[in-house]
Amino acid sequence: MTAETALEARGLGKSYGGRRHPWALRDCSFSLPAGRVCAVVGPNGAGKSTLLALAAGLLKPTEGTIHGPARDALAYVAQDKPLYPQLTVADTLAMGRELNPGRWDAAVAERIVDAGPLDEDARIRTLSGGQRTRVALALALGKRPELLLLDEPMADLDPLARHELMGALMADAAEHGTTVVMSSHILTELEGACDHLILVDGGGVRLDGAIDDLLAAHTLLTGPVADLAPHTVVDSRTTGRQLTALVRNDGSPVEGAWQTSEPSLEELLLAHLRASRTRTPEGASA
Repeated sequence: MTAETALEARGLGKSYGGRRHPWALRDCSFSLPAGRVCAVVGPNGAGKSTLLALAAGLLKPTEGTIHGPARDALAYVAQDKPLYPQLTVADTLAMGRELNPGRWDAAVAERIVDAGPLDEDARIRTLSGGQRTRVALALALGKRPELLLLDEPMADLDPLARHELMGALMADAAEHGTTVVMSSHILTELEGACDHLILVDGGGVRLDGAIDDLLAAHTLLTGPVADLAPHTVVDSRTTGRQLTALVRNDGSPVEGAWQTSEPSLEELLLAHLRASRTRTPEGASA
């Protein structure tokens, strides 16, 4: 892994040993450049949470490797936002300061909390799910990490809070060059905020790359039902006499009565997810 790479996996696999679904991840490889805001997307049970826990060093790979920054240079917010329920908000931020000497940015942590607004004397156990999310993100950003890992970070926020916190995350990443990795099964949470994509399905990485590059590498064809050779077809659907197909741009000219367009991110993801259903080996869970 080079200084320009924030997170890299090679042949990564994690097995929990179950009989029906033994592998949560299998043979995953990707390279995430530093400074990117990366969406890890896929359906429920695809392996996203396992991937982020491996990246955070909370799980050991069964096979392969994953490399990122040192533990003190990364922050991880899990789905359940684990915090000490008996502590107050102020106590929690003070704990963050004590556990991260030399790195703690009190101003950014307090800014996230104050935007709530949250009573600093309130105990964590009295907070709503969205309020706990705000405190957890304040802790993570206050650490001033090089790599920020967020597992379904916005799931329990209302639309306004989601918009505000996403804006704060993006502004912080832009100002400090933080690499951010956010998982979700809801594309609309991440679309427009992220510039890199990792699509996980069936325990494997199906797509990995800069979003603009991935979109430019595909073409959406629409027209009468016809032979798609010699194109490399990702997915095709027929409605009556109309055929819609997503193909890879492999240099072959598009001939015939096709209407061509660049796919939207949603069209790209849905096509690859449908295609993966026909080739995914049994055994994947989050």
